[in-house]
Amino acid sequence: SRLALLELPLLAMLLVLWRKPMSDTPRQALLLALALNLGALLALVGQTYQTGADPWQLFALWAALALPPALAVRSDVLWAPWALVAAVGISLWVQAHTGHSWRVHPDDLRVYLGGWGAALALVGALSAPLRGHTGAGPWALRTALTLTISGIAATALGGLFGSAVGLPYPLGLLALAAVAAALARRDAFDVYGLSAAALGLNVLLIAGLARLLFHRHGGGEPIGQLLLLGLVAAGLLAGSVSGVLRLARDRKS
Repeated sequence: SRLALLELPLLAMLLVLWRKPMSDTPRQALLLALALNLGALLALVGQTYQTGADPWQLFALWAALALPPALAVRSDVLWAPWALVAAVGISLWVQAHTGHSWRVHPDDLRVYLGGWGAALALVGALSAPLRGHTGAGPWALRTALTLTISGIAATALGGLFGSAVGLPYPLGLLALAAVAAALARRDAFDVYGLSAAALGLNVLLIAGLARLLFHRHGGGEPIGQLLLLGLVAAGLLAGSVSGVLRLARDRKS
C-alpha cells in the first residue's frame, strides 16, 4: 500500500504524457515531477525491503532512470536536477569505498582519482561542445562544475592538512588547473565555471602557503605571517578576476 501511494501517481503521469498532447512547459514540469517520483519510489523500495544496497547505488539507478526524460526534454529543468543526483551518487560512491567515512588517506588515492574522473566526465557530458546532442543548458553545467570543483578542492585540502602533505593536494591543483584551461577555450568558455575553478585554485594555493608558514615556520612572527598571507591572497584574487574579465571580453569579440 505504501508503494502504491508512489506508483499510482507515476502511472498517472506516464498515462498523461502518452495520451495528452501538451506544450513544452507543462511537459517539462510533468517530466520533472516524474523524475522526482522515481527517486522517492526507489528510496521507499530500499527502505521497505532492506536490500543492503549502498546509498550510491540508489542514486546511480535514479540517475540512469531519469536520463531518458532529460534527453527527451532537452532542458535545464531536468538536466540541472539530474546533474545534482549524479554528482551525489559519485560522492557517495567515494564515501562507500573509503570505509564509509569522509577521510583522505594515502591508501584511498585510487578511489579519489576514480571519483574525480567520474565527476569530470559528468562535466564534460554537460559541456557546451556536446550541448547539441544532450540539450543541457548552462545551469546544468554550472551545477556539475560547482559540485565537482568543491569535491576536488575538499579532497585536496584533506590531503594538505594531514600529518604529511599527501598526493591529493598537488593532484587537486593539477585537476583544477586543467578544468580552468578547458573552460578558457573559446568553444567551451563559461565565465561562471572559470571563476569557480579560479576560486578553487586560489583556496588551495592560499591553504598551501598557510601550511608552509605556520607548520614549517611555526616559530615566526604570527602578525607578519598573517600579513603576508593576506597580501598573497589579495594578489591572487585580483589577478584571477583580471584574467577572467580579460578572457570574457576576448571571447565576446
